Amino acid sequence: MTPTNIFDDLPQHLPKELVQTLLQAADVRIERIISHGHASPADFWYDQPQHEWVIVLKGAARLQFEDGMIEMKPGDFVNIPEFKKHRVDWTTPDEPTIWLGVRYGDVPATREDSFREARSLRFEYRNG
Repeated sequence: MTPTNIFDDLPQHLPKELVQTLLQAADVRIERIISHGHASPADFWYDQPQHEWVIVLKGAARLQFEDGMIEMKPGDFVNIPEFKKHRVDWTTPDEPTIWLGVRYGDVPATREDSFREARSLRFEYRNG
């Protein structure tokens, strides 16, 4: 068995935030997330059907929730309950922000599946 370092193989240029699955099991997915000056679009909110625990390992970020904003620096972590609306307001533009994310609960196969599920649920709620 050979260890892998979470800070290895960081891309130099990222057109968008990069999410890499490090481990996938029945009810959990661990992801390395790399942001470099990225933020969620102004009108976009994550509203996902899984819990998400995230920690900033390098860089800094600001997460916005409907009821406020939190700033995160290396070592800061937060547990975001399922369906807690949030968005990435800001990440450091001069260095990568490296997050470790742990999704747990009913975890879809990919992050894109999670987004599709969340969008579908919001659409059903609005039009239900």
